[in-house]
Amino acid sequence: MADAVLADIVMAVHFAFVVYVPLGGFLAWKWPKTWFLHVPATIYALAIVTWDFTCPLTPLENHLRERAGQDPLEPAGFMATYIEGVVYPESAVPLIRVLTGLAIITSWVGGIVLHRRRALARA
Repeated sequence: MADAVLADIVMAVHFAFVVYVPLGGFLAWKWPKTWFLHVPATIYALAIVTWDFTCPLTPLENHLRERAGQDPLEPAGFMATYIEGVVYPESAVPLIRVLTGLAIITSWVGGIVLHRRRALARA
């Protein structure tokens, strides 16, 4: 039972990360110190998409699910199991990646503009 709960917690953390990457920059507009979390999260996400390696949360979730007597994730990993083909069709992956990139760029440019406006207002 505990392993199943832990596996679900790992899955929730994975989901939170997947949501945080495109939207975390917008959170930083309100809480500027979170840029220090969003920048490495974005770099990590870009690296995992570019070099197609397995996120360490995937084998951890698989291990916990197997110990709980549950099926592991699909061999292609977290995104293939829970997102692609479930939330959006697999054929939309390139579009989703472009939209994610645009959201990140928009949030960062907007964050820079807000930072400069706030700095000017303080001066």
